[in-house]
Amino acid sequence: MAELFSTQIGVLSLITILGVVVMAVFFIRYFSNRMAEDERRAAAAQQRERSAKA
Repeated sequence: MAELFSTQIGVLSLITILGVVVMAVFFIRYFSNRMAEDERRAAAAQQRERSAKA
C-alpha cells in the first residue's frame, strides 16, 4: 500500500483508478437520468394519444 502513494507509477495508477470511478459514477447518473426522462416523455405521449382518441 505504501508503494501506491510513494512511487510515481503508484500515484499515476491511483489517479487512473479514481478517474475511472468518477467516470463510472458520471455515466451511471447520466444514463439513469436520460432513461427516466425518456420514460416520462413516453408516458406523456401515450396519455396524449389516449386523450386524442377519446
